[in-house]
Amino acid sequence: MDLDAIAFSQQWVQAWNSHDAEAVLRHFHDDVVFTSPVAARLLPETMGVILGKPALRDYWTRALQSFPDLQFVVEGVYQGIDTIVITYRNQNDALVNEVLRFSDNLVVEGHGTYVVPA
Repeated sequence: MDLDAIAFSQQWVQAWNSHDAEAVLRHFHDDVVFTSPVAARLLPETMGVILGKPALRDYWTRALQSFPDLQFVVEGVYQGIDTIVITYRNQNDALVNEVLRFSDNLVVEGHGTYVVPA
């Protein structure tokens, strides 16, 4: 992976905070697999597993409509082999990790993960 994790996270959060799903999607492969408990809640038929960029676009469009005050603040960025993890706080001050696996500098797999209350 030939990608600057900090620069990527800055572009990612700017796109989200602008509510620009297309700008976020530019970083994702056409055959992406994305999982999220929010997707499971908004689109129960998916059971939280979104397959492909068109379905991801639909999910994120619905999410942005459902959360008009959506705002993220990046708290940390971690890089591994073909992987970036972005830790952020959302509009509800909840701590979230976005785990993104890359191939050819595009996200091929992503997972939204949320803190489990104690």
